[in-house]
Amino acid sequence: MKAIEFNVKRLDHLMTQFRVSKNELLSKISEKLKKPITEKDVFRGRIKLGTLKKIDKIFNKGLEYYTDPSDPIESKSESIFFRKDIFNADLNLGAKRLVNKFEEDKLFFLALNRMIDYKVDRKLPVFKINEKARNVADKVREFLNPEHAFDAKQFLQNFIDQLAENNILVFEFIEHPGTKERANIKGMFLAPNVIALNRNKDSRKQEIFTLAHELGHYLLNQEEIDDNIIVRASNYNAGNAIERWCSDFAYYFLAGKYSEIIDELGQANPENDFHHDIIEDIGIATQLSKASIYTRLLLNDKIDAGYYNKVIATLDKQWLESKIQRDKASKAKLEEEKRKAEAEGRTFFLPPPKPIISPLYKRTLKGALYNGLITERDFCKRLYLSSKNLDSYLQI
Repeated sequence: MKAIEFNVKRLDHLMTQFRVSKNELLSKISEKLKKPITEKDVFRGRIKLGTLKKIDKIFNKGLEYYTDPSDPIESKSESIFFRKDIFNADLNLGAKRLVNKFEEDKLFFLALNRMIDYKVDRKLPVFKINEKARNVADKVREFLNPEHAFDAKQFLQNFIDQLAENNILVFEFIEHPGTKERANIKGMFLAPNVIALNRNKDSRKQEIFTLAHELGHYLLNQEEIDDNIIVRASNYNAGNAIERWCSDFAYYFLAGKYSEIIDELGQANPENDFHHDIIEDIGIATQLSKASIYTRLLLNDKIDAGYYNKVIATLDKQWLESKIQRDKASKAKLEEEKRKAEAEGRTFFLPPPKPIISPLYKRTLKGALYNGLITERDFCKRLYLSSKNLDSYLQI
């Protein structure tokens, strides 16, 4: 197979950025090969084209990146992995790829705004961790208070819209079900103003809590990549001070005036059915999960640890049973749509799910398109938009 010259320093740079060791890289590119690829095959300045293609499947930079003779420049603005060493997640390779994708999207977004002279400066103040999360939540709600909606998806949209008004950009991401190595990330905050959020179709309330948690990181101006968002007591006690503060903020921000009602509840026990009806009503009114409310009761010494564990186990069982029923109903609906399409002589097509798009991102991309900075194709791709709907979309 043809061997080509390439810039080893550029590969070293990517390995540092993605925190991939030589052994991990060689193991990945040698998968399904009878004869493993060795260090000599990769790090000598000449490499087989097929091997380089295997490497690029990991980093997704394009082959021209590796053949560029110029030395890479390590910049803290390029990646959070050059700015921070320890994260609230043991990131797998899929997660590292995703983080770097959003770093690139962030830099693209900021560059476009500079070129079209759109201001996306910070509006909300930076708080300190010694300020009580409850007090900060009250202050922030004066500037940022999403319109309540009983539908969790609509509330999430309202929340993202409100963040956009305060120049905070939210990317909701959806991983394809067939992705080989799913990213073990629930959310992240990338300075100065980007939050990325993993779509949680099985629990929008968890996704909303995650968004509020990442907002906490933004308010502290402390970058983070999170896999283990604190909702359960065990997670709370295992988290560091910043993680606990961010989850406290998320709880009080979402609870609003209902936090006082929760504080005034008596001891939860079997005699009062663990305040089930009250907590269910509060969950509907606030988009807080029942698990997060019971966790707060435990932290406030309003429920015995043994009772708490039993309640959480019951909630988990109910959630799983509900998920099974939802999945069955969804499958039955899908099968019915397939049969209907076949009866009508149509080809059945299930469109892929689309993430919620921040109005701040839409505004920037529209401005970039009007100023000739991006193509119509790139505009449509970034907004998950069909080209045939472009004209009507731009008139909105």
